[in-house]
Amino acid sequence: MAGKALIFSAPSGSGKTTIVKHLLANNPDLGFSISASTRDKRGRTEQDGKDYHFLSPEEFKTKIDNDEFIEWEEVYAGNFYGTLKSEIERIWSEGKNVIFDVDVKGGINLKKYFGEKALAVFVKVPTIEVLKQRLMERGTESEESLSRRLFKAKFEMSFQDKFDVVLVNEDLDKSLQEAKNLYDQFKARP
Repeated sequence: MAGKALIFSAPSGSGKTTIVKHLLANNPDLGFSISASTRDKRGRTEQDGKDYHFLSPEEFKTKIDNDEFIEWEEVYAGNFYGTLKSEIERIWSEGKNVIFDVDVKGGINLKKYFGEKALAVFVKVPTIEVLKQRLMERGTESEESLSRRLFKAKFEMSFQDKFDVVLVNEDLDKSLQEAKNLYDQFKARP
């Protein structure tokens, strides 16, 4: 049984993961698509099969060769991310709609793949300054990584018109309500 696909993409630090987690917690008809990645786990909190499907570069390449991905890309040098076809089949077989938390390029690729069965939402902050502040407040960025993320964010924002909806995350409570409204309207569509 094929369901629908709700895609959230944003520059890092825009709040898309917070929005996706809120939707998952309040909509039992949504299933989270766990991305595959070759990057290392962050700390002790991330778990294989829950946060990501952590793969070696060799395992990832084998899955590419076997056409097991809907989409994949090298997001940062040496770090590959992708959406496994088996993830979508797992969620749809449970009778749920799938929700994605992916980077901008991945979001565009997923929107192309799912077509009318998808709603692609681009989450952004009001300004680059707000984004810089949010990234600095995380306390996880070096000067170099912060600079790299801001440069990438400016580039990614140039693709917002490729999405169905742009959600400006200025006030989190309002953004969470807007995301819920978007999902409710989307799942009511034939």
